[in-house]
Amino acid sequence: MKVIRSHDPKALGTMAGKAAAALIRDTIREKGTANIILATGTSQFETIHQLIREDIDWSKVNMFHLDEYIALPETHPASFRKYLKERFLEKVPPLKNAYLVNGETDPEAECSRLGKLIQDHPIDVALVGIGENGHLAFNDPPADFETTRPYLVVALDAACRRQQMNEGWFASEEEVPGKAISMSVHQIMLSKHIICSVPGIRKATAVKNSLEQPVSNLYPASILQQHADCVFYLDEESASALS
Repeated sequence: MKVIRSHDPKALGTMAGKAAAALIRDTIREKGTANIILATGTSQFETIHQLIREDIDWSKVNMFHLDEYIALPETHPASFRKYLKERFLEKVPPLKNAYLVNGETDPEAECSRLGKLIQDHPIDVALVGIGENGHLAFNDPPADFETTRPYLVVALDAACRRQQMNEGWFASEEEVPGKAISMSVHQIMLSKHIICSVPGIRKATAVKNSLEQPVSNLYPASILQQHADCVFYLDEESASALS
């Protein structure tokens, strides 16, 4: 695991986006295709903004994403499908495949569908963030480190729902759905390369716990300490609690 610090969130996102693009291009040169994971949320704005500016043959890229609320319409501002379509897919040439999580269908059937797809597409580059409660995707503490299912139905804890409200996606905590479909921790850890972009003072405690606490499902992102090629991109604020 490696940590790279920047002075501001925009520079952090630029560096993370450039690093991801280089890995994607290298993978395409080596294999002919690249399988990637994209994260969503406010922490990924600058990283994705940089990624869409990069010279990449997107026709050779298969994309998965981490999670989606259950029973939330795609038209809702907080929909991650809406996020990815507006902020990424509509701004780059057509991908080979974009496998989006549909939270408006039977959740278990959707987990099964996506699980079969991702097992056929081993992930080369994963772009992730961590939540204020230290979650990876929507695997809130105590996260399930044992399941080998690629996708699962999860319950969102109060801290997670509060973060979604505070970031402006919902008008109140009560409006945040209580359940979501999430990529599992095990599946994220199968990625060959992981780029973790974490800007902002609100993430400082989660960053400290993820990097300095022993690996524990009470600090889900601490599992990244065990990954062979994970790079954390931090700004001064998100790194401010590190010893």
